Amino acid sequence: MSGGPAASAKMKKDESFLGKLGGTLVRKMKSREVSDLHEEGKNAINAPLLPPGTDVHPEDTLLAYNGTQFDGFLLCTQVLIDWINSELEDDRIIVKDLEEDCYDGQVLQKLFEKLSGRKLNIAEVTQSEIGQKQKLQTVLEAVNDLLRPHGWTIEWSVDSLHSKNLVSIVYLLVSLAMHFQAPIRLPEHVSVQVVMVKKREGILQSSLVTKELTSTTELFLLFTERDAFDTLLDHAPDKLNVVKTSLITFVNKQLNKLNLEVTELESQFADGVYLILLMGLLEDYFVPLYNFFLTPESFEQKVHNVAFAFELMQDGGLKKPKARPEDVVNVNLKSTLRVLYNLFTNYKNSE
Repeated sequence: MSGGPAASAKMKKDESFLGKLGGTLVRKMKSREVSDLHEEGKNAINAPLLPPGTDVHPEDTLLAYNGTQFDGFLLCTQVLIDWINSELEDDRIIVKDLEEDCYDGQVLQKLFEKLSGRKLNIAEVTQSEIGQKQKLQTVLEAVNDLLRPHGWTIEWSVDSLHSKNLVSIVYLLVSLAMHFQAPIRLPEHVSVQVVMVKKREGILQSSLVTKELTSTTELFLLFTERDAFDTLLDHAPDKLNVVKTSLITFVNKQLNKLNLEVTELESQFADGVYLILLMGLLEDYFVPLYNFFLTPESFEQKVHNVAFAFELMQDGGLKKPKARPEDVVNVNLKSTLRVLYNLFTNYKNSE
């Protein structure tokens, strides 16, 4: 059923988004330069490139996105949108467009407060440009104070965000997602080419700069998944066996009620079946067999099972697991340990 209204609407949305990125998307300039663009725009592309060491600030530039890696960039923005909407669901905030919804600081304030657990003293709603920039200033000061000590490069500013600079917005959101260990997987090696145009002695000069928005999965995991289990694996593997034994004892106390037994944590939970049955036992309900695959054969069926188990965990009042269903299916030990340890800390006293 590919021709339905929903599919048609999505296709139009994607075409619209790609159309914006497909050629050169001109961003807002200072009002005094707008009239210059029509006269000198053609010369800008042919003008000498700026020297490599030239200090270029986003708010002083004309930004244009060259048509490269759109699929990865589009996927990256959509993952971030879905993540924000998931985090701010309780606030009834729905983000549809990063540029239009993040430039005034309102969404960024709510997102930072939710992630950090820290309330910022800012007026809830402000319509004036000055008020919006003041809100952005307060939010970004809090964000920068949090991220900078951990080695993050600040690739955004009040002016670049308020002028709806999509690259700056994505940079900021990726940094927040990685710092707060968001349960998402961003596409690897996403970069955009940015044409930066600046006036020098009355002449618009351009330089083409490649901006890397995401790196490798390994680098992403380095920032997002350093926790107690990494410490155990890296520095105390002998103690890891103690943790695994405790978790096996915990899960078997429940699964033995169904005459089931676990001996290998990573492999026996990889298809999601034991996770689902375990949640039913812990919460004392029967999970209808039509809700999951009792004998999953494909990777997709196993992912469905693990994702369903995650839903049951959230229904039981647990936080959304940081691991991805795919990681558990792929027999990633740390991901499986994180999920089971979360259950252990919440249900260890269950009979």
